[in-house]
Amino acid sequence: MEEERQNQENAGNAPVLDAALADVLHGFLQYLRLAKNAAAHTVRAYRADIEQFLGYVSTHPELGTLHLVERNHVRAFLADLQQGEYKRSSLARKLASLRAFCRWALRQGYLQADPTIGVLPIKQEERLPRFLRLREVEALLNAPDVSTPEGQRDKALMELLYASGIRAGEAHSLDIDDLDLVNEQIRIRQGKGGKDRMAFLGRAAVEALQLYLADGRLRLAAANTGSPDPAVFLNRFGKRLSDRGIRRIFDRYCLAASQRLKVTPHTLRHSFATHLLENGADLRAVQELLGHAHLITTQVYTHVTTEQIKAVYERTHPRAEED
Repeated sequence: MEEERQNQENAGNAPVLDAALADVLHGFLQYLRLAKNAAAHTVRAYRADIEQFLGYVSTHPELGTLHLVERNHVRAFLADLQQGEYKRSSLARKLASLRAFCRWALRQGYLQADPTIGVLPIKQEERLPRFLRLREVEALLNAPDVSTPEGQRDKALMELLYASGIRAGEAHSLDIDDLDLVNEQIRIRQGKGGKDRMAFLGRAAVEALQLYLADGRLRLAAANTGSPDPAVFLNRFGKRLSDRGIRRIFDRYCLAASQRLKVTPHTLRHSFATHLLENGADLRAVQELLGHAHLITTQVYTHVTTEQIKAVYERTHPRAEED
């Protein structure tokens, strides 16, 4: 995806920071990992964005230190990026990263005031979540070869993601003790925002997990010559499957599922929410299932279902379209 590509490019061309700024960056990243329990890919994205901003600060001698950064410097930084033909979505993400960083830096005494206050949000084109149709979901879930341990793992993983709507990072963090297959539910510990919650599984997901746990996971775990790993999903070395490993699994099966769009773990999350609402689920219940802190975050899916309803109306009503 575009943002991941830019993160990789930024990491490859990261500015060389002086020791003081490097220490500030290190402190912020530690805060994200330890206090905010941010996922590894989230920390990488913040690192690229803030490293880029601190590189900008270090090239302006009139600043000298981070303590003197003001609103006009933030605006100038964003203007420079805009001239570099960054997309609005990337600029908006960088500004969000800066706001989080500056709030932290102000509390730590690195700033005399928050320079992002008063910087207007970057207006973006509204993008609706992209999701799979039901037949595409079924094609994806049936793609793995369940005669192999990797295939059993992949099917169990994708069935779980579609059944529960959890994030890829939350699936990565799942331990065996978090599964309650008798009651068809899982415990999400320290999810996004540091909150615990329960998520639910359907019969298909439970059956896929039972097969994987009884066979495929045991065979994968046998490759681990060290201490047993408590993770639900293991790689070929018997260790916890990484976020990146989960994304590679989707890359392997995405063409089997859809020719319309690239399938990612988040595509299944979008599909989960959309299909629930299309079948009459309450928006507040979907918010809880997704683990959203605010209802407004979940409301984007009502636009998706409205678009679907409109499409059905225009296709079926005899006077909806001109001859």
